Amino acid sequence: MSGRRPLISGNWKMHHDHLEALHMVRDLGLRLKTDDVALVDVSLHPPFTDLRTVQTLVEKEGIPVSLGAQHCSDEDAGARTGEISPHMLARLGTAYVIVGHSERRTMFAMSDITVAATLKAVLRHEMTPIVCVGETEEERMASHTEARLEEQVLAAVEGLSPEVIGRVVFAYEPLWAIGTGQAATPVDAEDACVFIRSMVGKVAGGPVAATIRIQYGGSVQAENAGELMAEPDIDGLLVGGASLQAASFLDIIRACGACYRF
Repeated sequence: MSGRRPLISGNWKMHHDHLEALHMVRDLGLRLKTDDVALVDVSLHPPFTDLRTVQTLVEKEGIPVSLGAQHCSDEDAGARTGEISPHMLARLGTAYVIVGHSERRTMFAMSDITVAATLKAVLRHEMTPIVCVGETEEERMASHTEARLEEQVLAAVEGLSPEVIGRVVFAYEPLWAIGTGQAATPVDAEDACVFIRSMVGKVAGGPVAATIRIQYGGSVQAENAGELMAEPDIDGLLVGGASLQAASFLDIIRACGACYRF
């Protein structure tokens, strides 16, 4: 009985224009019952162009989900063409921001240093960062998973107080499982989350490590959601493709709520 309230996050990536977002969220709102979110938190992370649409609909219809973003700059303003300010996200009522997703790290050269700076920017604006960490297939085959996770986790929280670290959500997302249909086994995911928690404990102490939430992300479907969430150190799921349709995302939410020990 961990007492940690799970967080189920739908990362839409570069899918759904604002009209498609409107239809999806409205559909989810019609399907979602109060009991579905009695034991879990849910966040939606649409593209930036959809944020205002989703925010307005969620607030107007009272849909019990939080607004999330997929990325932001580590600066509040400036000459950064194409970037999004955390200040702008906060003004929209954004609650969660994904930081250092594997696609940002690999496709856009986001370093551990930038991840740490972005994490601080999100916290500065009273939003919750979801910090992604994970190993490549090559690192996994070479038995370097723990070394890479240690490097990423410690770099992300360096210089932060235990109280501040306690506000962070981590997401274990093995790069070899992202969008491949090859999810980590529940045991493998649990082992990684246990290790991440131990790294948090190393710098912030046992009490903080015991309360921090750690998600798993990587080819999550309704079929494996319950098995993953049954593991004691997995406190939520970062869902990609299966979050694009209301029905499949709701199946995952319900699978998590049904098995979670709160």
